[in-house]
Amino acid sequence: MKETPWGPLPVADAHVHFFSRRFFTALAEQKKTTVDALEPVLGWSIPAEDPGQLAASWVQELDRHAVARAALIASVPGDQDSVIAAARRYPERFFAYMMVNPVGTGSADLQRILAGGQVNALCFFPAMHRYSIQDDRVAALLDVVAAQPGVIAFVHCGVLSVGVRKKLGLPSLFDMRYSNPIDLHAVALRYPQIHFVVPHFGAGYFREALMLCDLCPNVHLDTSSTNGWMRYAEGNLDLRTVFRRALDVVGPKRLLFGSDSSFFPRGWNAQIFDAQSKALYEIGVPAEVARAIFHDNLAQLFS
Repeated sequence: MKETPWGPLPVADAHVHFFSRRFFTALAEQKKTTVDALEPVLGWSIPAEDPGQLAASWVQELDRHAVARAALIASVPGDQDSVIAAARRYPERFFAYMMVNPVGTGSADLQRILAGGQVNALCFFPAMHRYSIQDDRVAALLDVVAAQPGVIAFVHCGVLSVGVRKKLGLPSLFDMRYSNPIDLHAVALRYPQIHFVVPHFGAGYFREALMLCDLCPNVHLDTSSTNGWMRYAEGNLDLRTVFRRALDVVGPKRLLFGSDSSFFPRGWNAQIFDAQSKALYEIGVPAEVARAIFHDNLAQLFS
């Protein structure tokens, strides 16, 4: 249990990036350097080959902050083995999320991976990989997900900025034409049996994300990161206002707390939790709603 303004509450984090050795290897290849050469540039710890060691570090870190569970996101396509290994080693602590690029991932490959029953979510980044969420290749993957009860679809919308790429001087040739949550509307309606999660409150498309959730009861929002997108909004939008509107439109059962934590030595980003719990407490959210957002809603997605 974590100490909160409401007293002790369980906490589950719906958004943690699992920066495995393979993740850094992919960056090093793009940078045309070695993995070990990245460490002094980034000032981050580069993990060992064995993802179980990184998983153990995350368990220790979550224990330090009294966080019960976390969704680990494989942050490059093809790195699902890393998060699967972490979840297999600590099944009571982690959910395994794999990133897919429908342009290169076939439905047959996905069927084989999901058949193992150890992947909890597919993560789609349309702007990053430059495709529409309405593409037929996405539908082929969602057909596989729809046949696997308990597997959800995570769809990144809105502004997408990858800090590690900036630090390494790597270009981010993303395409925001594919960022609007409205594009997910027809897809979510077509697959009512799939739970969809849109992170960062829509990351700049807050109004559109609320419209989507209002029309599609199978769409959830995660609250992760600093939500710096608020500076694009009209008026003086702050976390308290964001939570008020989200609770009014989406309700308390479809909001998932996330920190967007990623690298060591920073580890789990407690400042995100502190800011969000403070905002929710200040708008008068009762303890049972806080518990739902900070823990129960994520657990129920996979119950």
